Amino acid sequence: MTRLLGVDYGEASIGLAVSDETGQIAQGLCALRRRAGGAGVEAIAGLARERQVVAIVVGHPKNMDGSIGPSAQAAEAFARALGDRTGLPVHLWDERLTTRQAERLMVDAGVRRAKRRTVLDVAAATLILQGFLDHRALAGPQPDRGEGARADE
Repeated sequence: MTRLLGVDYGEASIGLAVSDETGQIAQGLCALRRRAGGAGVEAIAGLARERQVVAIVVGHPKNMDGSIGPSAQAAEAFARALGDRTGLPVHLWDERLTTRQAERLMVDAGVRRAKRRTVLDVAAATLILQGFLDHRALAGPQPDRGEGARADE
């Protein structure tokens, strides 16, 4: 089984997605409200155990020029905390424009604005995870590069 968990670490909430057991298809899971004190890390660690995931993919919101800003630094720190807490490999995945892409897909599908706000983080997490899965499938079988591996470089 190669189930992975995708994470969109946002300012107000954390979107989550999970892959199927074959590690090929991502589907939205839920969104968690961000709270101080690491509650998000604990909740995600519990979901990772419950869903029996083998790795976690965290969106890495680089600036458009590829530089690392405050949001990317926060995502890196969150990814490290997840890896420390779960003991699972955590991969950072370039998520530039993922939230905009998710919103565009929902607009095109006719999803009302109020509903979009509630599912946007989950949709972004799904796109992040699917991008990682697709990249992995194209790259072919490779040994896991381990905790903290940076799949976006």
